[in-house]
Amino acid sequence: MIPAEPTSGTSTTSKRTVLISGASVAGPALAFWLNRYGYAVTVVEKAGTVRSGGYPIDVRGTALEVVRRMGLLDRLQEAHIDVRRLTFLDGDGSEVVSLHPHAVTGGVGGRDLEVRRGDLTDALYAAVRDDVEFLFGDSIDTLDEHAHGVDVTFRARGRRTFDVVVGADGVHSHTRQLVLGPEQQFHRYLGYCFAVFTMPNTFGLCDETVMWNSPGRAAALYAAGDGDVHAFLNFARPEPPFEAFSDPDTQRKLLTSVFADAGWEVPGMLAAMHKADDVFFDGVSQIHLPRWSNGRVALLGDAAYAPSFLTGQGTSLALVGAYMLAASLADRDHAAGFAAYERDTRDFVTANQGLAGRGGATLFPTTTEELRQRNNRLRSLSVMPPAGGRPAHSALTLPEVMPLR
Repeated sequence: MIPAEPTSGTSTTSKRTVLISGASVAGPALAFWLNRYGYAVTVVEKAGTVRSGGYPIDVRGTALEVVRRMGLLDRLQEAHIDVRRLTFLDGDGSEVVSLHPHAVTGGVGGRDLEVRRGDLTDALYAAVRDDVEFLFGDSIDTLDEHAHGVDVTFRARGRRTFDVVVGADGVHSHTRQLVLGPEQQFHRYLGYCFAVFTMPNTFGLCDETVMWNSPGRAAALYAAGDGDVHAFLNFARPEPPFEAFSDPDTQRKLLTSVFADAGWEVPGMLAAMHKADDVFFDGVSQIHLPRWSNGRVALLGDAAYAPSFLTGQGTSLALVGAYMLAASLADRDHAAGFAAYERDTRDFVTANQGLAGRGGATLFPTTTEELRQRNNRLRSLSVMPPAGGRPAHSALTLPEVMPLR
């Protein structure tokens, strides 16, 4: 276990002000804890409301203790998706193996959670909406730090001053760009691109995932219940297609080209993609920063240390990071608090980012021989993971910070 140094327990602050950019997972979780520790919290979100829906996400290990301390564990357990089967198919559509998802993900049955992203974001928002100021439909334009705070110019709401600012605005964080520089220097591309979208469940799937593979390509259908399925397309590419990231038409053309000769259900998936209004396309990547703060501005979650979906730990890192940042600021000034946050959390982040090294090779082989070896490994997975799951998932002991206000 990686111990975290506990704080002294009694806050001496009185309504220090904080602006958090981003209202997905990390932002509202941080808002919850900082509000409890006596901060006046404002959250700005460029979307018009909390974003519901989205692909199911995992909450594991130390992050489960975070949601328990927030009083949300029971609600999330009720929303848990019990996916019971993961079937791998070869390029010709024949079955390679069918097994329980935990055998591949390292999850722990009966303890770890998988929930729809919207169920988690709705729960976090409900926990803070009455105590925290939300500015929807807006974003940060400029930051101007001085001795007594940070002057923030919003795109739609003029100018305000805060004691500290936290960027929880995702992999492509605008806050990070303002305080540390362009994304390219921190972006570690892992060799794949992916797209996710929803489509009608005409396949008779229920509480299961089916994944088709050919060398360098994968397509999956994920059914949580028997409603619409989440479609997933993934392909290997040596360099990221930057021209596609901001252009939906280019994304669709690229995916259509890459999967043009694919079999199984892929032609129907491509047709559904062209009709879908929720296509999300990006590169598979991580963010690695030399430091997580600069002056009075700190970064959190994917903005600071995105691990990529290959680890399955993005949401858990966001929840744990929010708790650790708030605990570090509970009775310290911003400089000491940001330093403690990074000191006590970085080893946990590094361990979980390291899980990506196995993820790509396990799920998305790029050559015929690698695919054959992968399939043989999958056929040998006859036992579930240890009861404790992967060590990295729980490799942090949360500090106690009392009393909570």
